[in-house]
Amino acid sequence: MANAREVRLRIRSVKNISQVTRALQAVSASKVRKAMQAMMNTRPYATKAWQVLTHIALQPGRDSLHPLLTARSEDRVELVVIITGDRGLAGAYNTNIVRFVLNEFNDKSVPVRYIAVGRKGRDLLLRRRKNIIAEFSNLPAAPSFADVSSIGRLAVDEFLSGNVDRVYLVYTDFVNMVRQVSAKKQLLPLELGIGEGRVVAFEAAAKGPAAAYIYEPGENEILDEIVPRFTALQVYQAILESLASEHAARMVAMKNATDSATELASALQLEYNKVRQQTITNEMLDIAGGAEALSKSLVQSGL
Repeated sequence: MANAREVRLRIRSVKNISQVTRALQAVSASKVRKAMQAMMNTRPYATKAWQVLTHIALQPGRDSLHPLLTARSEDRVELVVIITGDRGLAGAYNTNIVRFVLNEFNDKSVPVRYIAVGRKGRDLLLRRRKNIIAEFSNLPAAPSFADVSSIGRLAVDEFLSGNVDRVYLVYTDFVNMVRQVSAKKQLLPLELGIGEGRVVAFEAAAKGPAAAYIYEPGENEILDEIVPRFTALQVYQAILESLASEHAARMVAMKNATDSATELASALQLEYNKVRQQTITNEMLDIAGGAEALSKSLVQSGL
């Protein structure tokens, strides 16, 4: 059994750790609210962009309207944009999304390239010797569309140049504070069916007859602007979803760590009390034994 000093030092260390985790929990709780607000602010624009783009691209001759809508006859190389965090202490958030990517793309019969958004995902993919063509890390705490538009532009350029034939977006979809789900979405060529994620979730709310639109100056000019921008918008919204998921996962992880540290400190305090009680008992026994020995010595000496 450890002595009282060692247990006391462990209690102090655990309490210091609990203070750090409690502070991180409070910071994450503040950040997740801001991230959720930013995520919700993008949805009306993303919804309307989706409705307009769907209306145009579902017209006859879709493949001739825009190169980003044209499916390739042969799937030779695929590109995956994976979104993770730059920091740890978020439970299994980063490992879950990387494990999801490996499960989805490890058995592909064609080469797969990766664009890593986030330092943790980049490091985990490099350890597994994956082909990373670009990485984006140290994004602002509250990224704007301009901060992340280069990611979508790179994916578009890779597709248009013929370097890849299909582009996927993998991120963590924010459901609520305690549930975040790994999601995969085909980014290019753009899928216009009912897709995954929160951008198209609002489409179900648009019931009734389809609206008739008159486009000026014309469909081709609008598609040249909307399709690349909407591709980048999907990446931006996925990053906002992932940020909210990361902060929520970190808040939950830090809360669990704080609770565990509190329980451990209580258990150590109990152990310390037992050790201290045993020490006091031993000291009292030593005093009693010494007094008994002294009494016998006095009796034997006739005093």
